[in-house]
Amino acid sequence: MKLKYLLALILCFCAGNVRAELQIDVNGAMRDPLPIAFPEMIHEGFWVGQYAKRIRNVVIADLERSGLFRIIPENSYIQELTSINQEPNFTDWKAINAHALVQSAVTQTDEQHLKVEFRLWDVFSQSQLKGQSFTTTKDNWRRVAHVIADAIYERLTGEKGYFDTRIVYVSESGPATRRIKRLAIMDQDGENHKFLTSGAAMALTPRFSPNLQKITYMSYSGTSPKVYILDLETGRQELLGNFPGMTFAPRFSPDSKKVLLSFASGGNTEIYEMDLQNRTSRQLTKHPAIDTSPSYSPDGSQIVFNSDRGGNQQLYVMNADGCDVRRISFGAGRYATPVWSPRGDYIAFTKMANGRFYIGVMFPDGSGERVLAEGYLVEGPTWSPNRRVLMYFRPEKGDRRGNAPVKLYSIDLTGYNERLIVTPADASDPAWSPLLP
Repeated sequence: MKLKYLLALILCFCAGNVRAELQIDVNGAMRDPLPIAFPEMIHEGFWVGQYAKRIRNVVIADLERSGLFRIIPENSYIQELTSINQEPNFTDWKAINAHALVQSAVTQTDEQHLKVEFRLWDVFSQSQLKGQSFTTTKDNWRRVAHVIADAIYERLTGEKGYFDTRIVYVSESGPATRRIKRLAIMDQDGENHKFLTSGAAMALTPRFSPNLQKITYMSYSGTSPKVYILDLETGRQELLGNFPGMTFAPRFSPDSKKVLLSFASGGNTEIYEMDLQNRTSRQLTKHPAIDTSPSYSPDGSQIVFNSDRGGNQQLYVMNADGCDVRRISFGAGRYATPVWSPRGDYIAFTKMANGRFYIGVMFPDGSGERVLAEGYLVEGPTWSPNRRVLMYFRPEKGDRRGNAPVKLYSIDLTGYNERLIVTPADASDPAWSPLLP
């Protein structure tokens, strides 16, 4: 997917010899977020000041939303920074218990471009941890903010960030009996929202290709549900394969060259793999039970799916060629919608037990099962690209006519920091993109 913007310049300031490493424990920081000082971005002129304010607000929102950081209020700051090259008075920042300091500036290079700089300081070791400079067009200020937030997040946690990403999901509107469901895409913070389909045909289960060029999803645009592929650059939609029955639950391979899907025919549902280059398909499962919701491991060597071949809905893992099928879920209840984490260390799932729904994770061998969220009809987990956060959807309390708002939520892998993702209308079936190129 081509982007309209270009980060034209990335310069790293010399960090020097760091005497102590400031790095937070991502598992423990949820209860004690790292205090960071982030003064107003240095700038000259009213209009440049507007961009400075917007960029800073987005960076702060990203960091605070992660649950790992706490921005210290400005009214407690002692030193006023007036230049990006000014040495901080670390005693002043220690006095307000700032562990890290973000020093930043915005300047206008010409009518269309901005230069955005930041320096990240370890206050107690008095050393610079990170420094970057970006030159980009004015209308790309929001993406620059996400990139800065990712850089700060990575330097302080040791893990890649997830802020410069997008979410594709199903936007829902209308009464329960005439629900309109169409594809929509937005930044991970809910901004830059755009509809991808008109809503004339119901669309479900959208999934990004890892190269971010396409989306695969199920649509009711014909006589029966079928899997389609949508090119994000051209807007062109095409039917995937020529299956005579219903196809659904698609998902791309890690190299974006293949798509897994379920094919239902004659009362049976099997998993198939479609090669997108030569349009040939091969059947991976062959069992009288229902096999569906397949998801590749990050290296493409294995596939997790759910099946009722054992009597009720459970999770199974098989090799990518369909052999060596083994069951991995053994807890009470039914399991569905499995998805492998980007690192391959976890499998997320939806679980149904005792009239409740749960979002959980387990190791690929089925051990270490943990519940992260629960509620009425919570389902459809999707991973952030750094596998620290999961997003899912759940309906809120409905009215007497059965109309229940459906919302997106995110939660940390630790089970803390559940947050509502604001969307223009109801939302379901989210899918998280990789980091943007």
